[in-house]
Formats: sequence, C-alpha cells, structure tokens
Amino acid sequence: MEEDIDHILITEEQLRAKVRELGTQLAVDYADKMPILIGALNGATLFMSDLIRACRIPLSIDFIAVSSYASGTRSSGVVRILKDLDRNIEGRHVLVVEDIVDTGLTLSYLIENLSARKPASIRICALLDKAERRVADVPLDYAGFRIPDEFVVGYGLDYNDLYRNLPYIGVLKPQLYRS
Repeated sequence: MEEDIDHILITEEQLRAKVRELGTQLAVDYADKMPILIGALNGATLFMSDLIRACRIPLSIDFIAVSSYASGTRSSGVVRILKDLDRNIEGRHVLVVEDIVDTGLTLSYLIENLSARKPASIRICALLDKAERRVADVPLDYAGFRIPDEFVVGYGLDYNDLYRNLPYIGVLKPQLYRS
C-alpha cells in the first residue's frame, strides 16, 4: 500500500496534534451541553474515535452512513442514506463529524435531513476541508486541515475500500485511479 502513495500530505504526528487541539476546543464549547457526536461512516471512524478520546466531557455518539460516490473519485451528486441514526436527536446539541468536505453536497443534504429532526443545534467538525471544490455553502464550525484538490487516502479515507488503515493522509498516485 505504501508504494501507492505519491506523497504524504499530513503526517501521523500532525494528525495527533490537530485532533488534540480540536478535542480541547470542543470540550470548552460543549462543556455543559452533553453533545451527541454523529460520525459519518465509514471515513470518519478513525478521526471520530480519536476525537472523542481527546474531548474530555460527557457526550454520546451515533453514526450515519450517507453516500454520493458510486465508486471512483468524484461525487455522483445523488445522496443516499445507507444507515440512519439509532438515537433521537430532538433537542440535542449535534456535532457532525466528517472526514472530508469537498463539494459540500453530501454535507448539505445531511444538515437538511438532521435539521428536520429538531436538534437544539447542529455544528460540523471536519478533519479535511477541500474548499476549492466547494459547490454548496456549508458551514464548517471546526476544521482540521485545508487541503488542495488532490485525491487523498489514509486515516479512514479510502479508494475502493483500501488505504483506510494508513496512519497518515497521503496523496494516491493518479495512475491508480485514472483510467
């Protein structure tokens, strides 16, 4: 797998430091709110696991799986819920935890869907912000790293369900995903 990486964009150490920073900020911002963190499966799993360990306040978690990728590297634009929440979020302070936000279309759909469930608040925490590809205006309340428009894998992010277990964020060699 390592030989498929063109270069490392964000090191394991940089990830650890940023997650600690975000967890500390969340603990301050949500000190008396007992938020529910909603992880976007599957990509945000590693980030969310580390984030909740870094956030030393009472909280609960749930997961939702949404998809706008048929396969490949670009969004299809059609969003589907593959796995819905197990908990009721009405009246709760919701923090959606995302691995990466690029066009924002999927996240925009998710915010609209969750808002209809009448939470007390909804905020977004994304590890990676690929802002130059943004099509939908979505608020990122907490963002780890702003990255260029390159296809990244590792630390939960995949290509064809591979590379999620890399401990860093790396840029995949283009010849591996271009036909």
